Amino acid sequence: MNNLTEFLAKYKHWFLFVLLEVCSLVLLFRFNNYQGSVWFTSANYVAGWAYEAGSELTSYLTMGKANEELTQRNVLLEQQVRELSARLYDKTHDPRYLKRGQYRFLEPFKLIPAKVVSSTLNKANNFITINKGSWDGVRKDMGVVCGNGVVGTVYLVGIHYSVIIPVLNSKSNISCSIQGRDYFGYLHWTSGPSSIAYLDDVPRHARFRIGDRVVTSGYSAIFPAGVLVGKVKHVYNSVDGLSFRIAVKLSTDFGNLRDVCVIDNASIRARKQVIEAAQDSIRSLAEESGGAE
Repeated sequence: MNNLTEFLAKYKHWFLFVLLEVCSLVLLFRFNNYQGSVWFTSANYVAGWAYEAGSELTSYLTMGKANEELTQRNVLLEQQVRELSARLYDKTHDPRYLKRGQYRFLEPFKLIPAKVVSSTLNKANNFITINKGSWDGVRKDMGVVCGNGVVGTVYLVGIHYSVIIPVLNSKSNISCSIQGRDYFGYLHWTSGPSSIAYLDDVPRHARFRIGDRVVTSGYSAIFPAGVLVGKVKHVYNSVDGLSFRIAVKLSTDFGNLRDVCVIDNASIRARKQVIEAAQDSIRSLAEESGGAE
């Protein structure tokens, strides 16, 4: 006991120093928004690494089931490809048409593959963390998709990890349209089931049917047109009665999301820069007008 007392008395200034350092860091990260977001977000290296390790362990333990599902999906996809190829050949009599069309569609896009290392489903504002960051070419406001459709938008970028605002977030606001109908609205999620979101502000004169496909409209500076979002499940009147509110059954299974791709499209970035420049110009004109008055 005497030895312990002597030890504490001898190094008490070091213990006091460590205690004060811990208190100062807690105060810094708790009461400063920027420092707090940098430390506590899952985009930081330590948290991202821990999430990735846990995700890899979970993936390994469920690999058998995943392989069975992939095998079944591959069989279905092969059947669909054969059917579509036969239909295209009947229409065009050109066996190279399908291949050329695929290349033309993929040419403008650079896809950055990534794995989901952390995600939530049961909150009003869910987030997804992926294992790619700025060193891999990921930047804020890029669109994120998976094999089944839209996932969300890049929100915060670290060096090796990034945080995504998925469709299942109250802040998500994606411009979508009903395929083949040219009517568009904005997709929102209201903390309900993870398979349902709502397309708001669809015009009252719009004509569509239950089961029609909902895709990205291409009117935003994030997603190109035509990326699948889901299908029309139900139609409601808006609160003010001036538009429709459409319940959309999402094509992406967020509860089983493992692999995604970040869309790096030069034309989308150029469009975003033009929009931002126009907004800055309008803001400047408004400020000048206000100063002149």
